[in-house]
Amino acid sequence: MFSNPIWRTPMAIGLGAIVGAVSRYGVVTVCQSQWGLGFPWGTLIVNISGCYVMGFVVVFFLNEAIRIHPDLYVMITTGFLGSYTTFSSYELDTFLLWQNQNGQIALFYWVTSAALGIIGLRLGERTAQRFLPPDIPN
Repeated sequence: MFSNPIWRTPMAIGLGAIVGAVSRYGVVTVCQSQWGLGFPWGTLIVNISGCYVMGFVVVFFLNEAIRIHPDLYVMITTGFLGSYTTFSSYELDTFLLWQNQNGQIALFYWVTSAALGIIGLRLGERTAQRFLPPDIPN
């Protein structure tokens, strides 16, 4: 079963995702206990550290400074970082567009993703409110 990439690759991603999600929870929880809930320090730290790790992994391993198995690569990038933060993938996509001489497209993607993310969040909030009993405040 583990010799077949049809099973092995999703398992690697899933294992990385478990570690990433638990790590995110840990960082956010520690930050909230240290600094309270007034500012999302935990999320900020997770997003910035995730971008740092994504940048390091992509450059270090794709330039073959050290050869790693493709399943280990996706375990780290798609699995761990994908559940730790999707912000790192978003920034990597923006960076790659920019690096490939697509500055206008990179800027459009960066701004549009952030703006549509906020709009999507607001639409989800409003949709959920429609299902709440009327006596629960919005």
